[in-house]
Amino acid sequence: MSAAPAPIDRLPTFPWDKLEPYKKTAAAHPDGIVDLSVGTPVDPVPELIQKALIDAADSPGYPTVWGTPELRDALVSWCERRLGARDFGHGNVLPVVGSKELVAWLPTQLGLGPGDKVAYPRLAYPTYEVGARLARAEYVAYDDPTELDPEGIKLLWLNSPSNPTGRVLDKQELTRIVAWARAHDILVFSDECYLELGWEADPVSVLHPDVNGGSYEGLVAVHSLSKRSNLAGYRAAFVAGDAAVLHDLLQIRKHGGMMTSAPTQAAVVAALGDDQHVHEQRARYAARRELLRSALLEHGFRIEHSEASLYLWATRDESCWDTVAHLAGLGILVAPGDFYGTAGERFVRVALTASDERIRAAVDRLAQG
Repeated sequence: MSAAPAPIDRLPTFPWDKLEPYKKTAAAHPDGIVDLSVGTPVDPVPELIQKALIDAADSPGYPTVWGTPELRDALVSWCERRLGARDFGHGNVLPVVGSKELVAWLPTQLGLGPGDKVAYPRLAYPTYEVGARLARAEYVAYDDPTELDPEGIKLLWLNSPSNPTGRVLDKQELTRIVAWARAHDILVFSDECYLELGWEADPVSVLHPDVNGGSYEGLVAVHSLSKRSNLAGYRAAFVAGDAAVLHDLLQIRKHGGMMTSAPTQAAVVAALGDDQHVHEQRARYAARRELLRSALLEHGFRIEHSEASLYLWATRDESCWDTVAHLAGLGILVAPGDFYGTAGERFVRVALTASDERIRAAVDRLAQG
């Protein structure tokens, strides 16, 4: 009897390793690299969040997977205030250890496997596919999910605003997709981690009653504090929606010990209770976006979508790797579009997550190059 393939054998090559030679080229620039390849926050964690974390540092006991009552209160309140959710309770929310962990292990935790299908956008965060592979499930990419054959689809990923394109699904599109998924008994997880960062569009959640008709059945939204509050290093995220789905996930995650640390839980309470730091961070990103967008256009790029999120989806109508090489020669590192699917092979993703000084350096280099 042959052994089942090891998990590593089911995974694609880690894409970022392919970028290393270009990173070395960019780093050789006399004024140093401007790294716009990964969306990693660089601005300080707001002081009120740091203080909450420090105040909770003496936490010798085990935290709970479901989180403290104060954390659940904060999650419920934020979903109602920011997303328009109605009649929400503690059963509708569940903290997770960063959103990537949730995306990667969700199909496994849902009990999916061979014969089941996971659907995700044709241009997408690679971890949707990784999650399906880890569960040994099948996977299918879409342009419009309602054009898929629903047979066998057990999990449908939405991503609005999109990573990498910044595209936003409007209320009418979401309503149509949710109705289709419900008609075919397909569970919808909506990755909304960039919802606070709409520029030319106002992103809406699947938890909004205009989208879901006042019912959360078959719907779960995924949110993260990494971008809105600069908490990527804290691993702070949560899911919200269908109480029956979250109840089962909670039980499974209890067995797996998938607990957000107690100090992080306290920090999340502080972060979700304050909107001012979010407005300030948005203003930083908006200014950086305007500078980079103008510089790329002047340099001969075309920008598509990008109405939200922390990225500009840009092209010079050539191979993405030719563009990566060109910009690396200017000391600027960006992500090749084919990391996110073959449909991105002529685009690059340019992140806004660099300091003001590095953004200005990139703008100057684009102007001179």
